[in-house]
Parts: sequence; structure tokens; C-alpha cells
Amino acid sequence: MNTQSDADSSVVLWRPTGPEELELVEASGWSLWPPRLPDQPIFYPVLNEDYAVRIARDWNVKASGVGHVTRFSVRRSFLEGFDVQQVGGRNILEYWIPAERLDELNANLMGPITLVSTFRRDDADGEIKEFREEWPARSAP
Repeated sequence: MNTQSDADSSVVLWRPTGPEELELVEASGWSLWPPRLPDQPIFYPVLNEDYAVRIARDWNVKASGVGHVTRFSVRRSFLEGFDVQQVGGRNILEYWIPAERLDELNANLMGPITLVSTFRRDDADGEIKEFREEWPARSAP
């Protein structure tokens, strides 16, 4: 039986990040997304890990040498104010959260932001390698 009310239920989201953004998340104690830069009017969390992996691996590694995939949970009641955007194939889904609402998103996080995987180009063979990790580590129940 689920004793958690619908208002307190959460949605798991994913976010591909570059090294600078991940450093700011870590500096927050894995508890906040940093403010957007002036040329970043929208925060784009995605709805599935596969899509986040593709962005981190194919775009972030190319742009900054490393790409990370993070996972986090948000109160469902907060997300009900936003439409899911389909921006490509049927699994290319994301939310568009205006930068001025990022503080509200952060206030509705349920638990820490978790680093799930990191992608780097291998210097020896040029291949992009994935490193799976969970940081911060999940505490035992």
C-alpha cells in the first residue's frame, strides 16, 4: 500500500551536464541546480536516461571533453504546471523550465542530484568510454 500522497509523489528526471555545471551541483552538496547563464533562458531536464546519455556522449564530450548524466526527482505537483515537449523521436522528451523558475524547481527536488555516468574520450584510441558511477552514493535503507 502506498502511503505517500499524490502531491508528494515524484518524477525521476535526467540531466546531461558538462563539467562546469556538475562542479556547481557538487558545490551545492548535490542539492541545487545552478542559475542559468544569460544565454540559457530554459532549463531542460529530460525524461529518460537514454536521451540524456546521447546528449552527454555525443554533444558534451565534443564540446568540453567530458559529459555527465545526472538523475534527480522532482515533486509531481510542480511538474504538472509544465507540458512534456517532444523534440524529436517518440522518446526524445524533455521539460522546458524557464530560468526564472529554477529556484522553484530546486525547492521541489526530492533527494539529492545523483551523478550516474561520465563519458570521456580515451586518449589511447580516441573512443568515447563510459564510466558508471553513483555519486553521491545512495545510503543504505
